[in-house]
Amino acid sequence: YQFPPMNPLWHGLLGLVIGVLGFVSIAGNGMVVYIFTTTKTLKTPSNILVVNLAFSDFCMMLVMSPPMVVNCYYETWVFGPLACQLYACAGSLFGCASIWTMTMIAFDRYNVIVKGIAAKPMTINGALLRVLGIWAFSLSWTIAPLFGWGRYVPEGNMTACGTDYFDKTWANRSYILFYSIACYYMPLFLIIYSYFFIVQAVAAHEKAMREQAKKMNVASLRSS
Repeated sequence: YQFPPMNPLWHGLLGLVIGVLGFVSIAGNGMVVYIFTTTKTLKTPSNILVVNLAFSDFCMMLVMSPPMVVNCYYETWVFGPLACQLYACAGSLFGCASIWTMTMIAFDRYNVIVKGIAAKPMTINGALLRVLGIWAFSLSWTIAPLFGWGRYVPEGNMTACGTDYFDKTWANRSYILFYSIACYYMPLFLIIYSYFFIVQAVAAHEKAMREQAKKMNVASLRSS
């Protein structure tokens, strides 16, 4: 409130973009969940993680997009303080669940590609346990502000709610610090670590294939 309100044109553009992204995400991720859960051949341990990622992204936009479009129309938050807290909590939950699901997908690919035959394959029960762990871990972090560690507040444009990253108290600062490590920096580091060795393994394999192709007098590795 200490700053002048946004130009109504920005609210209109933001509402339009979020509405389009919401439609595309809900339709796209909804189809992924439907196809992967109804096609028997796609019900593999690895695909359970893919379905979980699609489900998390589907829920994210289903919960976040319509209220924000409405708020952009009215140019302020219109659903009250409790809805603001639940909205921010939901966004935080689905965001944390999505990035940790991507981390588990990266681990699975690392296991298959880097370790190869020596790798212990992931089972259906193993995948389900990972999914359960992801949601439990994410929920434990995202409900903390509802119990006093950190807090959820309206964001600057007043059309969405999120974590309070302006408050200077130690409770809020410590929550932001530990939450960002647990739900962003740690999974980001693990994803980079996994894909670094995946790319390295693929490059080494292609190099070995090229050397073999030279011995066999194959002109083009990709075509022949």
